[in-house]
Amino acid sequence: MSLAELICPAGTPAALRTAVDAGADAVYCGFQDATNARNFPGLNFTPDELAASVVYAHERGAKVLLALNTYPPAGKVDLWRQAADTGARLGVDAFIVADMGVADYIARSHPGSRLHLSVQAAASSPEAIRYYCENFGVKRVVLPRILTIPEIREIRKEIPCEIETFIFGNHGLMVEGRCSLTNYLTGQSTNMDGVCSPASDVEYKRHEDGSMSSQLAGFTIDCFGSDEKAGYPTICKGRYTASHRPEGYYAFEEPISLNLSRLLPDLIDAGVHAFKIEGRQRSKSYVRGVVSTFRQAVDDIRAGRAANIADLVALTEGQKQTQGAFETKKWR
Repeated sequence: MSLAELICPAGTPAALRTAVDAGADAVYCGFQDATNARNFPGLNFTPDELAASVVYAHERGAKVLLALNTYPPAGKVDLWRQAADTGARLGVDAFIVADMGVADYIARSHPGSRLHLSVQAAASSPEAIRYYCENFGVKRVVLPRILTIPEIREIRKEIPCEIETFIFGNHGLMVEGRCSLTNYLTGQSTNMDGVCSPASDVEYKRHEDGSMSSQLAGFTIDCFGSDEKAGYPTICKGRYTASHRPEGYYAFEEPISLNLSRLLPDLIDAGVHAFKIEGRQRSKSYVRGVVSTFRQAVDDIRAGRAANIADLVALTEGQKQTQGAFETKKWR
């Protein structure tokens, strides 16, 4: 495997083709069910669509990674097993898994398959990562977005597998694999049903003064002035009022995107094998713009040139970007 492999999102077959054509080394996607953490209407793949997409990617030298990165509820593991069987039959290049039972099933039933440990597993210590490698044969870990580059460098020295890190997209505010905020309001679990703020529970209301409020399951998550853009209502990025902050404030974190474009050489030097772009819910235009930009940047770095990074702020959430914890940790 070449160093600095570019892993790109594919929420639909059209997005997959766009990512491959824009230069993705690998694309990641999921089925149209709860087995993946982006289980939204209009997204994801049927088995027939995945079969055609695997052929399309392989003909162009790209890999397909199948996300089975949610946690099966008790007594409902068959859906995840069937998804694994289908993925193996269709020739996907790796499974991205979080649940130990799913990892164990694939390791035993499809021993020739490659396993990647999802960020949803929240494995951020060498001990945790080694456990998955030793017991299930995991070949790569996707690290949580809470680590600094020096911490990644130290982890790399102590683990027997490849490292993948996010470089662009969702900031990942909650501990991956442990977020239950929207479950309190909607009854849908991000980690077991694969959906955060399901569209059926989202509502926008326009007010007489031109402002707009966004609601989740009947609860107001944010209010926007007529000159502001309304974001998608997730609790972690909502804006709230309190007795000490009547004007409204972001209790957890404001909408913002991770952008590590300027840290790519440092990440490679720290031992990162693959760069991951987030955005399976985003448009083909987003996929094309972000993937092509990072394709050029990675190629420049491989060739020993200074990477010329295009301005991606227009494709970020809230038109704001951050390097998050990767450079320094500054928690509220």
